[in-house]
Amino acid sequence: MRRSNRATAVISTLAFVAGGLVAVGTTGAVTVVGAAPALADHCLPGDHNAAEQNQQNQQDQRNRQQQQQNNQNQQDQQDQQSQQGQQGQDGQQDQQNQQDQQGQDGQQNQQDQQGQDGQQNQQDQQGQQGQQNQQDQQGQQGQQGQADPIQEPTDEPTEEPGGSPSPTATQEQNECADLGPFPEDFIDIRRVPPGGDVLGRSRGSFISRCGTNANGHNNPDNFIVAPGVRNGAHHLHDYVGNLSTDAFSTDESLAAAGTTCRLGDKSTYFWPVLRDRRVDDNIGDPDGNVGRVLRPRQAIMLFRGSGRVTAMPRFLRMITGDAKAATNGGANANAKWTCTGFTNRITTKYPLCPRGSQVVRILDFPSCWDGRNTDSANHRTHVVFPQGGSCPQGFRAIPQLRMILTYSVAPGLSYALDAFPEQKHNPITDHADFANVMPDRLMNFVVSCINRGRRC
Repeated sequence: MRRSNRATAVISTLAFVAGGLVAVGTTGAVTVVGAAPALADHCLPGDHNAAEQNQQNQQDQRNRQQQQQNNQNQQDQQDQQSQQGQQGQDGQQDQQNQQDQQGQDGQQNQQDQQGQDGQQNQQDQQGQQGQQNQQDQQGQQGQQGQADPIQEPTDEPTEEPGGSPSPTATQEQNECADLGPFPEDFIDIRRVPPGGDVLGRSRGSFISRCGTNANGHNNPDNFIVAPGVRNGAHHLHDYVGNLSTDAFSTDESLAAAGTTCRLGDKSTYFWPVLRDRRVDDNIGDPDGNVGRVLRPRQAIMLFRGSGRVTAMPRFLRMITGDAKAATNGGANANAKWTCTGFTNRITTKYPLCPRGSQVVRILDFPSCWDGRNTDSANHRTHVVFPQGGSCPQGFRAIPQLRMILTYSVAPGLSYALDAFPEQKHNPITDHADFANVMPDRLMNFVVSCINRGRRC
């Protein structure tokens, strides 16, 4: 796997006004402050382990240098002590010689001048006492030097005075940590406990065949949640179906546009893109969504039902999941991830699939309509999920939309969803949007397929 390792091109801390970000279930204007570009493969999950090791290596090197300096200082102290001891011994020898000479002189003076003996002896005595005191003092200094070595400062500065430290592994680790995702956001699909096959077929169903966005219809808008706001989603969407969908879409503009779907289905289906994070692409993105966009190998727009359903109204708008689930909590989260060949194992983490298996995203929409509204203030209360297998009182069952998106990804921790910056590419933030722009006759056909148990 190619690695960039260009430490100078790391992402700066993303600056944004959290309250101004528009996510699923919120409305209003958006205010976001841009951030410096990031490299995709610089901050792959797990890179912070390497940064931590680099930091430890640097610390070990500093410790070795400090120990060498301490050893040198200790050797200097020992040399100084030896020199002081030698000086003390030399002083003692000189004093002894001086005493011997003084003794001989005293004897000679005693023979020649008896009258001066008392005075000379007194002088000799005083000289001996002064010399003895000097000898004792020097000897004590020599012994003191051996018993209590002089301690000299051994601490060395780790940085040049007045200098600013260069970027370190710790800084890179923090920058990578700010970007996400993290190793704990991934799981080997074989470690996920098996359950019922979530892709088990319903009694009747209809598939709207709309392709996989081969025409490259992408933008970071969301006309349902943030109408009229460019980059209202702060992450890129894949679109299939309606060819005109953007921030300024209206019922009228959608009805007048073309479509990638068969049978005249002008509905718009969209979801956040998945990216290959090993590739340095989109590195100027202000929201940190870097890497090469992975187009689905297969995108199935499946309508199904477990009982009798009624027609959706035209221009009905729906959302599923929560684009801010990592910070909002899981109340509205609806992420489902799995691998081909393992569809009885569902996780909210990015699955690591065995060789030959592909990553699968499953996005289920609510299927109980209040019978009156095509939208609501939070985009949720007019359509809800069944409770205990049936719709709440006052709601009626409509065809349930299920998006099934299949991807070929590189082995390992190589991919991630586009997301709001503060969500750190958490897989639980997976979500999708839909607006029904089917002609009435096509919607009636969908209802007939489901209620008669046909697979259309």
